[in-house]
Amino acid sequence: MFALDFSLLVDSVLIFELAFLIDIVFGEYPDRIHPTIGIGKIISYLKRKSKNSNPRVEKANGVLMALLIMLVVALPVFLLLFWLRQLPYGEILYIVAGAILFKATFAIRGMGHYTKPIAKALKQNDLDGARKWLPFIVRRDPNSLNERQIISAAVESIAESTTDGITAPFFFFALFGVPGAFAYRVVNTLDSMVGYKNVENRNIGWFSAKLDTIANYIPSRLTAYLVVAASFLLHEDWRESMRILQRDKHKTASPNAGYTISAMAGALNIQLEKKGYYILGDDHGISAEHIPKALRVMTVTAVLFGLVVVVPVLALRIYVVGL
Repeated sequence: MFALDFSLLVDSVLIFELAFLIDIVFGEYPDRIHPTIGIGKIISYLKRKSKNSNPRVEKANGVLMALLIMLVVALPVFLLLFWLRQLPYGEILYIVAGAILFKATFAIRGMGHYTKPIAKALKQNDLDGARKWLPFIVRRDPNSLNERQIISAAVESIAESTTDGITAPFFFFALFGVPGAFAYRVVNTLDSMVGYKNVENRNIGWFSAKLDTIANYIPSRLTAYLVVAASFLLHEDWRESMRILQRDKHKTASPNAGYTISAMAGALNIQLEKKGYYILGDDHGISAEHIPKALRVMTVTAVLFGLVVVVPVLALRIYVVGL
C-alpha cells in the first residue's frame, strides 16, 4: 500500500524553505567554496582529457564525461545526507546540511547582484559602467550594445535564469532530493561550458546540450505560465504576458528559452531582442526600470513554483516511492 510519510515530507519542505531563506538573506556563496565553481573545474579538466581526433570517440567521451561528473557530484551528496541522518540529532543535521547544500544549486538574490548595478548605472547615464557588469550574465560583446540592448540583455538573462537558475533545480529537488538538484546543476553547467555547436565543442558537448534541453523541457513550460501568474499578482500585464507567450515562445533556437523570455516580455510590455537571433514581444518602450521589475517577477515566480510545483511533487514522490 502506498503511504505518505509526513515526517519525510516535513523534512523536505524544511530543507526547501531554509535553503530559500539562506539565498534571500545571504545570496551566493563565495567562489572559493561554491560547488558550481568546483564543478566547472572538473568539467575543464575532463574536457581536456576527453578530446580526440576521431569524432565518434569524442562524442562517446562526451557522454562518459557528463555521466561521470553527475555521479561524482551527486553520489557524495546522497551519501553525506544519508550518513548524517543516522547520527544522534540526525534529522536536524540532515535538514541543515541539506538546506546549505541545496542552496548552492540555485540563485535568486544573486541575479539581482549582477543586474541591479546595470540599472543603477543606466539611470546615471553611465553606459560604460553598465557594460562592465554584462559579462557576468551574458556572452555578448558589451561594447557593441547600446542602452536599449543592454537593458534587453539584462531582462532576458533574468527571464532565462528564472528557469535554469531557480525553478529547474527546484523541480529536480522535488523529484530526486538534494542529489537531484546537484545532478541538474552539473547538466546545466556542462551545457554552459561545452554545449555549443562550434568546432571545439560540437562533439564533446552534444550529449550535454541534449541533456540540458531535456532537463529544462518541463520546468521551462511550468515556469512560463507561473510568470503569467506572478505578473497578475504584481499588477503587471498578465494578459499580454499570456498573449506574447503563446505567440513568441517558439522564436528562439532553444526549444525552452523562448517560453520564459516571451512571458517576461509580455508581462513588462517590452520587446526583447538578441540581434540576429530573435525578437520577442512588442515595442512599447524600454527603460532601466524594467530590470528591477523583471527581478520582482522572477522572485514571485520562484515562490509560486515552490507552492504550486515543489510541495505537491514532493508529496507525490514520498507517497509513491517513500523517499
